[in-house]
Order: sequence, then C-alpha cells, then structure tokens
Amino acid sequence: MAAMKTIALLVVVSTAVLGTASAATHRVGEPGGAWDLTTDYGVWASSNKFHPGDELIFRHQAGAHNVLEVSKADYDSCNATSPITTLGAGFFTYVALPAVGTRYFICGIPGHCTTTGTGGMKLKIDVVPGSPSSSPAPAMPPPSSAAASARATIGFGLVVLLAAGFMLILYC
Repeated sequence: MAAMKTIALLVVVSTAVLGTASAATHRVGEPGGAWDLTTDYGVWASSNKFHPGDELIFRHQAGAHNVLEVSKADYDSCNATSPITTLGAGFFTYVALPAVGTRYFICGIPGHCTTTGTGGMKLKIDVVPGSPSSSPAPAMPPPSSAAASARATIGFGLVVLLAAGFMLILYC
C-alpha cells in the first residue's frame, strides 16, 4: 500500500515537472530581429501566442539597450522614469510569464522607446489561458544552457522513476 502511495506521488510530481518543461521560449523579435531599433514588436507579438509557463528572451547588445517592465501608462508614453522592474542590460534577459495578464516592456535608453520617429523599442505581451505554446527550437542557444539541461535531466530522471514504479506494480 505504501508503494502505491509513493508511485502516485511520483506520477503527480513528474506530471507537474514535465508539464512545465513543455513551456515555450519566445526569443523576442526572432527569427528576423532581436531587441533592437529595427524590429516591429507589434507584428512580432501578434504572430505569437503566450501562455502561463512560457518565457521571453530579450537578445540585445550589452550596454546599448536594456529591458524595463512598465505600467500601461508608461508604455503608452515611453516613460522610463518609474519602471515596475529593471530586468536587464546584459546580452540576454530572461523573463518568466507565470500568469495570465498583459505585460509591458520598453527600452529605457533615451530615444529608443519613442511614440514617433525611429525608436519603437516597446513590447506588449498578452499572456492568455491555455496550455503552454509550442515553438520551434531556438535558432541560437543562450550563452549557458545549464538551466535547460537541468530541466531535461530532471524530467528524464522522473520518467525513469515513474517507469521503475510501474515495474514494481507489475512484478509485486
């Protein structure tokens, strides 16, 4: 009886972990752009579906751009003076999308997020209910794929444990 409870617990845990492992990673602006002054983020966002559990990766030149999460009012006016959070100024900025809702991002470098002119580094993301998105394999891996490898290893380990549990049931 204890073995059955242990196996049931393993099934629940592995389902939860494997469910999050299938979340999509969206590289902002790709395949044709990045977090830069030339990408049309409205077009890019409308061509993607974002679900809880997905993540965004902003790829940009370190020091040349940054990523700020802002309110709708600050997004509309490109106001970088009071961000909700400053997310990053490195080569890669990772943003988790854990819940349903609308998120607003801008580049806080003066002139990069403008309502007119050549700026336009602003992105509105609508995270909608549903299962995680499916996206093609990334064209370029992040500088360290340790997190992805760890997730894959954990998922594989849980699958092995689950299979072992079923073997115990069959042979006991």
